[in-house]
Amino acid sequence: MKRIVLKFGGTSVGSITKIQNVAKIIKKRHDDENEIIVVVSAMSGTTNDLVKKSQLISSNFDKKELDVLLSSGEQISSSLLSAAIIELGIKARSWLNWQIPIITNDKHNSSQIINVQTKEILKFISNGGVAVIPGFQGISSENRTTTLGRGGSDLSAVVIAKFFQSNTCEIYTDVDGVLTTDPTIHKKAKKIDKISYEEMLEMASLGAKVMQPTSVQAAMLENIPVNVKSTFSDKTGTIITSENEINYNKVVTGITYSKKNAKISIVGIVDKPGLAADIFEPLGENHINIDMVIQNTSLDGKNANITFTIKKEDLKKTLNIIEKNKEKINYNKVTHDDKLSKVSIIGAGMIASPGVTYKMFRSLANEKINILAISTSEIKISVLVHDNMTQKAVKALHKTFQLD
Repeated sequence: MKRIVLKFGGTSVGSITKIQNVAKIIKKRHDDENEIIVVVSAMSGTTNDLVKKSQLISSNFDKKELDVLLSSGEQISSSLLSAAIIELGIKARSWLNWQIPIITNDKHNSSQIINVQTKEILKFISNGGVAVIPGFQGISSENRTTTLGRGGSDLSAVVIAKFFQSNTCEIYTDVDGVLTTDPTIHKKAKKIDKISYEEMLEMASLGAKVMQPTSVQAAMLENIPVNVKSTFSDKTGTIITSENEINYNKVVTGITYSKKNAKISIVGIVDKPGLAADIFEPLGENHINIDMVIQNTSLDGKNANITFTIKKEDLKKTLNIIEKNKEKINYNKVTHDDKLSKVSIIGAGMIASPGVTYKMFRSLANEKINILAISTSEIKISVLVHDNMTQKAVKALHKTFQLD
């Protein structure tokens, strides 16, 4: 008998009809004599609605009370799904975070799971019951409800799979699996049958929305195989697993993009030791995430220009911080552009395949797409391009690396 964790996202439980469909999927897996733990998200749109309600009360809504509010969405879907399973003649019950309990640290709105008590649920599922657990939440040492951050239900599922030593963790969503790129901007996107943790982590971090980076990282650290599949079809989905389980027949596995990026250039800085620290230290203290960084130094070594990218939403704040530190940084001027996208190619096969960088740049050049910044790792290359070139760049690279 296998022990499996099944996680259903917000679109999978977005209506009563969909919840009843999910209950039928669970019944089928239960009839195959599996021990089943289900993790659920809130019904689609619920969390956003709760956030809007909190903003009507206060622009600085108390974090602890916000966790209580936001966690209610998953509790609703847990109860509805449990009742739908019972209606099909299967023993089931919902377990709230404090009843298990799922122990987290005290960092509200972005907590981390420390421990999960397993005794009662193991007893329940070993006797044929289906345990339904709300994702995204836990309870702190102060006995306060906590949440794991947006998309935290995936993380809940992976961590629960770890503590219950399950054979597999299945993430059910509204797509057939992990795709080679976003199908909304390129209709030739294809399902990837298998992908490594490292590749999936890069794809999730660089714009692919099928899983949150934290959940992929947790699966990788614990070596938990994850199967991403559709609630609405019988296709096999995508297996996320260790690198040695994959035969790399393509150099590039997928193409991702992220919009709403901004580029800042600080021009004519007096070059000296500690220059980069003087620029980036106050930004870090103000929780501004820096992405790409490029430094150019003049031939005489006296002056430098530093260019870096941030999220568009942080642009105004970043420019104000730079202005406040002008005397310390000692620069001539600052320029910026906030209509940019980052397009990336990801693939573990790149490590042993020379010429990938050239092919990427030539492909973009042939489409007359200007590259504004570049960053690389062993398994990815990212470029910054103008927003209006995003779709054109994705399509060109998808074709160049034979993913169509």
